[in-house]
Amino acid sequence: MLLAMTTEIATPGPGAMTQDVAEHERLTVIQGLAALSLDALSSVAYGPEAILVVLVAASTAGLNYTLPITGAILVLLGALVLSYRQVIAAFPNGGGAYAVSKAHLGVNASLVAAASLIVDYVLNAAVGVSAGIEAITSAFPALYSATIWLCLGALAVITGLNMWGVSESAKVFTVPTVAFIVAMAAVIFGGLFRANPAVALNHHMGASTEAVGILLILKAFASGCSALTGVEAIANAVPQFRKPRERRAQHTEVWLGILLGSMLLGLGVEIRTFHVVPQHGITVLAQLTEASVGHNFFYYAIQLVTMVLLVLAANTSFGGLPVLAALLARDNYLPHMFGLRADRQVHRYGVGVLAVAAAALLVESKGNTQSLVPLFAVGVFVGFTLSQLGMVKHWYSERTGGFRIRMAINACGAVLTLATTIIELVSKFTEGAWLIVLIIPGLVLLFSKVHSSYERIGKLLGLGETPPPPVTKKSLVVVPVGGMSRLTAEGINVALSIGDEVVAVTVCFADPDDTAADVSFREQWEAWHPDVPLITLRSPRRSLAKPIVKYLCEIEGKDKYHRLVVLIPEVQPASPWQYVLHNQRGVILDRAIRRGTVSVVLCRLRYRLEELAKQRAG
Repeated sequence: MLLAMTTEIATPGPGAMTQDVAEHERLTVIQGLAALSLDALSSVAYGPEAILVVLVAASTAGLNYTLPITGAILVLLGALVLSYRQVIAAFPNGGGAYAVSKAHLGVNASLVAAASLIVDYVLNAAVGVSAGIEAITSAFPALYSATIWLCLGALAVITGLNMWGVSESAKVFTVPTVAFIVAMAAVIFGGLFRANPAVALNHHMGASTEAVGILLILKAFASGCSALTGVEAIANAVPQFRKPRERRAQHTEVWLGILLGSMLLGLGVEIRTFHVVPQHGITVLAQLTEASVGHNFFYYAIQLVTMVLLVLAANTSFGGLPVLAALLARDNYLPHMFGLRADRQVHRYGVGVLAVAAAALLVESKGNTQSLVPLFAVGVFVGFTLSQLGMVKHWYSERTGGFRIRMAINACGAVLTLATTIIELVSKFTEGAWLIVLIIPGLVLLFSKVHSSYERIGKLLGLGETPPPPVTKKSLVVVPVGGMSRLTAEGINVALSIGDEVVAVTVCFADPDDTAADVSFREQWEAWHPDVPLITLRSPRRSLAKPIVKYLCEIEGKDKYHRLVVLIPEVQPASPWQYVLHNQRGVILDRAIRRGTVSVVLCRLRYRLEELAKQRAG
C-alpha cells in the first residue's frame, strides 16, 4: 500500500500537471519556439561542423560535398516536420516516442524509446555545455586550456539552479532565442553579400587520409544529422500551448523547420563560399562569424549569445529527463525515488543522475563537442523511428478520413529515419556508436528488472488486496541495556507501551571489572523495580552482538511469540562531529541482528540529549 501510494503522489499524469495552469500562462507560437526549440536551433553551432570534420579527411574534394549533404539533411528535416505535425494531431496530450510506442507498439518498444530518450537527454546536456564553452574559448583562446573546468563549472551552475527549482519560463528564453536567430541572420546575410571574407581565414588542412566514397559521404551525413535533434520536443509538450493547442503546436513545428532549415542552408552556402575548414581551437561557426562581420564587437557579442543559447539548450535536458524518469517510476520501471519531488516541485534524483552522467561524458571527452557528436544522433533517431512506426499503426487502426495519406507520410518518415539510424550505426560504430548499442539494451534490461522486482514486492505485500481482519497476537520486546540511565528508562517505558512482554538484556564479559559492574547494575535495577526481568548474557569474548544474536535465535527457535521486537535506545548527537563521542552500539547491534536472525523486528529509538534533559527537568 505504501509503494502504491508513493507512486500516485509522486508523478501525476501530464494532464493532471497542466489542468491548474492558467490559460494566459501557456505558450504562444513565439514562446513555444523559445521554450521548446532550443535543442534544434542551437544545433547549427555544431551540426555543420560535424559534416566538415568528416569530409576534411578527403581534402578539398570532400569539402565539395558539404552543400549536397546539407540538402539531404534538409529533406529529412522536412519529412520529420510533416510527420510530427501528425503526431501532434493524434496525441494532443503529448506525443513523445515513449507515449506513442507504449500505445501502439507494446511495452518493449516503449522501453527502447525511453532508453533512447534518456541517452539523448544526457548527450544533449553534455553537448550543449561543451559547444557553449567552445564558443567562448573561440572568442578568448586563452581560456582553451581550462575547457574541462569551464564545462564542469557551467554544468554545476545549471544543476544548482535546477536543484533549487528555477522555473523554465518561456519569457526567460524568448530574449536569447530571438537574439540567436538575429545573430545567425546577421552571419548568413553578412556573408552572402560579401565576395571576400571580412577577416582572412586559415584554409590549412592536414594531409588527406581518405578518398571520396559512399562510406565517407554517409558518415558525414550521419554526423550532420546531429543538427536534427530536438525536432520532436514540440510534439512532447502540446498541453503547454494555448488553445487551440494542436494548431499552435503545429504552427510552432513548421516555424521550427523553416528557421532551422534556413540556418543550415545559409551556413552551408557560406561554408562553400568562404572555403571554411575545421581548425583547432576555433569553431566553424566562429570562423563564419569572423568572415561575415569581422573580428570586432559584433563577433564577441555573437559568440556570447551562442554560448548562452547552447547552455540554455543543455538546460532543457534537466526539464525533460527527470520528468521522463518520473513517468517510468510511475509505471514501475525505475525506482520510485525518481518520482519524488522536493519542496519546489523538483525531481532531484533525476536531476542528480543527469548531472553526474553529463559530467562523466564531459571529462571523458575533455569538453570536445565533436568527440560527443558521433554518439549524439543514434539514440535520437531510434526514438524518431519508433514514433513514426507507432503513428503508422495508429492511422491504420483509426481508419478515419484521409488515413491513407497520413499513414503514408508517417511511413515515409519511418523509412527515412530507419535508414538514417542504420547509417548512423554503421558509419559511427567504431567511433563510439557501439557504446549506444550496448547502453540502450542495458537500460531496457534495467527497466525490466526493476519492474519484475516491483511486481514481486507487490505480490508479497498484497498491494491492492483486502487483508484479513486484524488479530491481536502475543509479542515480546527485547531491550539491550548497558547500565542504569535515563536512556535505559525511556527505552523500557516505550517497550512496555508496545509489547505484551518485555525483557531487558545486558552482556557481561569474563573479567573481574565487568563482573563487578554487572553486580552493581543488577542492584540498581532491583532498586528501581521496573517489573521487567533483567537477563545477563555472559560472553567469554568481548563481543556485544554475538551473545544477543544467539539469545534471539533461541527465542525464535521456540516459536512462542508471534512477533519478536528488539528495541535499541540510543543517543542522537546534536551535531555530526559528536558521533565520535558515542560507542555506536546501535549500529553494531543493528547490523549483527539483521544478518543473524530471521524475523526479528528492529526498532532504533533515538533520543536527543536536550530532550532527555527537558524530561528530567519536568
